Amino acid sequence: MHNEFFVALNGTNLVELTFDSKEKGEITRTCAPMDFGPSRRYSSPEVRYHFMDLDSSSGEHPLSITPEQVISIRTLEDKFSPAELVKWEPNWHYARDWGDYS
Repeated sequence: MHNEFFVALNGTNLVELTFDSKEKGEITRTCAPMDFGPSRRYSSPEVRYHFMDLDSSSGEHPLSITPEQVISIRTLEDKFSPAELVKWEPNWHYARDWGDYS
């Protein structure tokens, strides 16, 4: 699954992510993979997968989960545009070639 995440991230492919939400149990979402590394939001050195959740009932939002929470990651044919999702100054943990959004 780890490799699947990076292939999708580098190819700007959407993924179907199934994960254990801890609060709500198993959830499946269509997401854009964004980064892998410690969270800048939480004061924890624990590495996380960072996604943009695109089909949550509460609207599009960042989703940060630990590797232990991931049940499956499946790369989809559909692509995402970093220009449409990245609305901040990128400071990625994982290097990628996304042009101005790298």
